[in-house]
Amino acid sequence: MAKVIVDGQEIEVPAEYTLMQACEAAGAEIPRFCYHERLSIAGNCRMCLVEVKGSPKPVASCAQNVRDLRPGPNGEAPVINTKTPLVKKAREGVMEFLLINHPLDCPICDQGGECDLQDQAMAYGVDQSRYHENKRAVEDKYIGPLVKTVMTRCIHCTRCVRFTTEVAGISELGLIGRGEDAEITTYLEQAMSSELQGNVVDLCPVGALTSKPFAFNARPWELLKTESTDMMDAVGSAIRVDARGREVMRVLPRLNEAVNEEWISDKTRHVADGLRSQRLDQPYVRENGRLRPATWGEAFAAIAAKVKAVGGVKTGALVGDLATLEEMYALKALMAALGSPHVDARQDGTKLDPSLGRASYIFNPGIAGIEDADAILIVGSNPRREAPVLNARIRKRWRTGQVKIGFIGEVADLTYKVDYLGAGPETLAEVVSGKNSFADVMSKAAKPMIILGQGALTRPDGREVLSMAVHAATALGAVKDGWNGFAVLHTAASRVGALDLGLVPGEGGLDAAGIAGGGVDVIFNLGADEIEIAARPFVVYVGTHGDRGAHRADVILPGATYTEKAGLTVNTEGRVQVLNRAGFAPGDAREDWAILRALSDQLGVKLPFDSLGELRAALGRDLPGALRVGSLAAADAGQLSKVAALGGAVAAQPFKPAIADFYLTNPIARASATLAECSALAHGAMRTAAE
Repeated sequence: MAKVIVDGQEIEVPAEYTLMQACEAAGAEIPRFCYHERLSIAGNCRMCLVEVKGSPKPVASCAQNVRDLRPGPNGEAPVINTKTPLVKKAREGVMEFLLINHPLDCPICDQGGECDLQDQAMAYGVDQSRYHENKRAVEDKYIGPLVKTVMTRCIHCTRCVRFTTEVAGISELGLIGRGEDAEITTYLEQAMSSELQGNVVDLCPVGALTSKPFAFNARPWELLKTESTDMMDAVGSAIRVDARGREVMRVLPRLNEAVNEEWISDKTRHVADGLRSQRLDQPYVRENGRLRPATWGEAFAAIAAKVKAVGGVKTGALVGDLATLEEMYALKALMAALGSPHVDARQDGTKLDPSLGRASYIFNPGIAGIEDADAILIVGSNPRREAPVLNARIRKRWRTGQVKIGFIGEVADLTYKVDYLGAGPETLAEVVSGKNSFADVMSKAAKPMIILGQGALTRPDGREVLSMAVHAATALGAVKDGWNGFAVLHTAASRVGALDLGLVPGEGGLDAAGIAGGGVDVIFNLGADEIEIAARPFVVYVGTHGDRGAHRADVILPGATYTEKAGLTVNTEGRVQVLNRAGFAPGDAREDWAILRALSDQLGVKLPFDSLGELRAALGRDLPGALRVGSLAAADAGQLSKVAALGGAVAAQPFKPAIADFYLTNPIARASATLAECSALAHGAMRTAAE
């Protein structure tokens, strides 16, 4: 620790602190534009100038460390001043220079109301300008369908360049030219290819980079801001949903160091238009081969007549990827009351099973645990497509130079260097037996990690691959006292919660393929849109969009999206998170648990709760961990031994990625025109590259 005196207050801080961090630890406010705590230090805006006693000129506080300060002549602690006339004049001068060429766009700029330049010009600038020369103008650049550029506003803080290079892992933005001719550009004026590119909008301290889909739609002070959780992948990023009336206008990230830090994926950010497009807003009943609008009473009567005709044992249920714990619990209770064992939430066919123990299907080390790993083996997964924010965390660890990464699966650019070991389970067997050199890397590591993706688990031999991967984790030291490095990466937001609730076939029950294939006469489909259902069963679809599930349905019951209901969800690491309602569902649509509760009454098996509070109380009694919001409880690693002992033969075919198109993975995303454009651009780019 080192002692410094900041504005007359003596404090102790770590010697590696920057002067900015030391000043903030003492309670001083330091303005900045180029500095960001998650990016490398550029030191080029000079807004953070402070006065250091003994220095001939003001010092950029972001670019100098406390350990580099010289003590006084008698060994006194270094003195830093942040409020002297010299500092005030220096900051006013810097702000004056920044505003020389900045256009007076505030009335039409989308950054207005949340602009760092506006705020700091008011706090640290002067009220008039001495410059009357013409301002420079810069041509706007096309960098894709998500980020709008007005480069005349750019102050060259280079945050966007450092983010894309360091965090996103693409070297597609840079600064060219010198002095007044300097410009931020993609060089060849092409769309950026990162799944995290939208974060540059949050990083830009001025209006040079703004959200293209959100352009000119609303002002920040018009929007109702609701803290919630993302459901577009299984990471469970902390988000803020901004809505005006019933309409979600935009989605922004919230700070959560344990999960997403402060980044979100482009699918999470730009799915907002999909929340209002192609919505189901009233019940429908199929008559003479065509769906017609109906009342809730007519829809319930049609369902009740069919269920009573075939009996509860010939009724099954499928659960989709966007369901909350409450509605899944209500569906499970309804099927139990009907006497049906045919329930499955694994519409992609993954072979995970809660009977094998919770440690067999969660990301045991936690997402933040990636930063402790010193060897990572990725099996049957493409984290860049399946969980871009988690992939950025792996890249963050890789940039420290303290981790080696092995990869088994289909070749892909993950934005960091990997040792490509092979394509299928035979390679994993070689690593386990020590025939592959990466086995030594894993065995010598203090905290090795195996990340097992759904591409390895949705195969017919997924259970055997799971056993092999758990055996590998045990044999290579990834599971030991004080460390459980066996990590299952999910792609569906609801999957871990469904497995916790035991939404898998009961004794004698059919799995998802058997249910969808016509093994039952009536299917309750809770938003399962990624599975083909045979023509024979009578299908009751509870969902939000006119997607595959609605096209196949005989009765449609309109539900609420994740921004239109309060609920709980569990992410891939087993962390319970909260969804908060940001708006109301359109038309006659209702929350899914309320639909199932009302339907149970019509079926003569009334569920024992009438409110969300009563439902959560029942959920808490049956699954106590479901109400421990935010906490990450360790699963019993001892259960993995019986999984490793399962064994079995595996097929020789290579692992295939679980996600073919990152942008169109669920009905909400497929309803988004913005994400459809991103998908077309990504696939077009891939075809061009192949040619």
